[in-house]
Amino acid sequence: MDRPEKLLTTAQAAEHLGISRGTLARYARDGLLKPTLKLPTGHLRWSLEDLRRQMRELREQGGE
Repeated sequence: MDRPEKLLTTAQAAEHLGISRGTLARYARDGLLKPTLKLPTGHLRWSLEDLRRQMRELREQGGE
């Protein structure tokens, strides 16, 4: 049975990527990256696998 992937906070996801929490939050705010989930509190949750895919696509498009 497959276990669902754990969703990460912005700080946790940023640490995995080697960028600051503020940078990841800015990328999301600017629409460059899309979080997996936005909680009613406004906090974001990220799938690391999906986030890495988005970052790869962003680099391929010549983004930051």
